[in-house]
Amino acid sequence: MASEPLFSRRNPWFVISVSLTAALVLLVAALGMILLPYAQKDIKFAGIWDAICSAAGVPTARSASAPIEPGFKTSDVVLTSGMLSHPPAESIGRGATIALQCAICHGPSGVSQAQSPNLAGQYASVVFKQLQDFKSGARVNAVMTPFAVKLSDQDMKDVAAYYAYLPRLPGYHPASDQPQPRIVINGAPLRGIAPCGSCHGRIDNKTGSPWLEGQSAVYIRTQLEMFARGDRRNDISQQMRNVARAMTPEEIQQAADYYASQSPTGIHTTMR
Repeated sequence: MASEPLFSRRNPWFVISVSLTAALVLLVAALGMILLPYAQKDIKFAGIWDAICSAAGVPTARSASAPIEPGFKTSDVVLTSGMLSHPPAESIGRGATIALQCAICHGPSGVSQAQSPNLAGQYASVVFKQLQDFKSGARVNAVMTPFAVKLSDQDMKDVAAYYAYLPRLPGYHPASDQPQPRIVINGAPLRGIAPCGSCHGRIDNKTGSPWLEGQSAVYIRTQLEMFARGDRRNDISQQMRNVARAMTPEEIQQAADYYASQSPTGIHTTMR
């Protein structure tokens, strides 16, 4: 008995294999082009076609002419690499006076004992941006928001200049000889996670990214968890939200513990 040709609709194996392949292609396309875009909590689409175009990286005429605004306040602070880099002495002095109100949480010398971030030696652009975001509502905190709304732009520049002027002190985080976690030195390229040092480097950093050495492990872990949940959304272009969502709880804890064990000055010092 003669067998049916391989590529024939009368060949049941050919029909089944083509059908299964087509179904798999449609399923993958639906997942990648429709379901995954809609799974992003912070993005709204005008319709399915808008979601497909977004996944394909092709802007639609509708999205170009009438962008869909997010349902929350976003950061509108514009930073440059040389911003606030050479403040006058008068600005530092005014900032020191204003910063007296900050001492209860951030310490009288900018080094916190209350699990708040250490601000001594922090980049001026970082302090300025966060104060602006607290004031605008892009970042919300029960303590910081009421304080920031009373500050003028010049007040924020002065406070930022003062904290940037202070020396970075080791704080109250004991030194440790633990090796750098892989998530810190290598990131996780397959999950889209860059090494932490590519933005938060000790020698150079991405404008607007804070230095992390010597910060409280509780604070770092809390902020990463808030980014992952979408409770904190003042990172421009979602760079920190995308990273934090892809990190495991163990990696978040490892990164927090590692940075908390590092001396901001680059020299391990144990506070006694």
